[in-house]
Amino acid sequence: MTPRRTQGPAWLRELRRRPAGIFGSIVIILLVASAVVSSFWTPVDPFYADPFHPWLGPSLAHLLGTDAVGKDIFSYLFLGSRTTLLVAAGSSVVATVVGIALAALGALTGRWLRETIAVIVDILIAFPVLLIAVMLTAVLGPSLVNVVIAVGIGFGVNIARVSRGEIRRVARTDYVLAARAAGVGPWRNLVDHIFPNIAPVFIVQLSLAAGVAILSEAGLSFLGYGADPGTASWGRMLHDLQNYITLYPLTAVWPGVAIGLTVLGFNLFGDALREATDPRLLAGSDGPMDRRSSRRRRKAATP
Repeated sequence: MTPRRTQGPAWLRELRRRPAGIFGSIVIILLVASAVVSSFWTPVDPFYADPFHPWLGPSLAHLLGTDAVGKDIFSYLFLGSRTTLLVAAGSSVVATVVGIALAALGALTGRWLRETIAVIVDILIAFPVLLIAVMLTAVLGPSLVNVVIAVGIGFGVNIARVSRGEIRRVARTDYVLAARAAGVGPWRNLVDHIFPNIAPVFIVQLSLAAGVAILSEAGLSFLGYGADPGTASWGRMLHDLQNYITLYPLTAVWPGVAIGLTVLGFNLFGDALREATDPRLLAGSDGPMDRRSSRRRRKAATP
C-alpha cells in the first residue's frame, strides 16, 4: 500500500495557484541566491576602478558596461543584492520586535497605558516610513545599521496598528477566556494562544515591510543618509550616476530596474500571501476534484 502524498498546507497550495505569488517567490529566491553567491564570487571585482575604460557598453567582459571610473556595473549590482537582503531582513526583525511590543502593550495592558500607546501609534502612523527614517538617520547619523533601525521602527508602528486589533479580537475568543479563567497569565496567553492565531497576518505584514525597507534604503542612500560609500548599494549607485543620467541614461536604468522589480516582487508576494491565508478564501476554495464536480454541476444546470 503506497503512502498518500500530501500537497502541503492549504495556504501554500493557494499561493502556488496565484501568478503574483509565483512571481514574488521567484524574485525573493533570486535575491537570496544573488546575496549568497556574491558573498564569495563576482564576475569582476566590483570596487576595481579602471580609469582607462569608463562608460563601456554591455559586452561579454562587462555584462552591463562600466561607470564613470571604470567599475563593472553588473558586479557592483550583483554585490548590492547582499545589502538589499540585509536591509530587508534586519528591518523586518526590528519591525517584528517593535510591532509585537506596541501591539501587545496596546491590547493587553490597563486602560491608561493602552490609550496612551494608541495615541502614540496614531500620531506616528500619520508620518510616512521614509520620513521617519530620514529624521532618525539625521539624528543617529548615516550608516547601514541606522537605516535598518530607522526603517524597522517606522514600519513597526504600522504592524502594531494592524496587530493590535487582531490581538484584541483573539483575546476575546472562548479558548483564550477559558485559559485566562484557568489561571494563565496574559503574556503566557499571548505566546501560547494569541500569537499563533495572528501569525498569518503578521507574516503578511513582514513581507510588505521588506519591500518598504528596500525602497526606503534606496531612497536614504540616494539622499546620502544610507549606506557608507564603501558599501555596495543600489541607492548609492543611483546617487553616483545621477550626474550622468542625461549622457549615459542606460547606466542608471539597471539599479532602478533592480529596485523596482525587487520591491514589486515583495509586494506581490505579500498580497498573494494575504489572499492565500485568508480563512474565508481557504474555506471556500475547492480542490481539483471539487472544481471538476462544480463545473459538472454548472453544466448540468445550464438549460
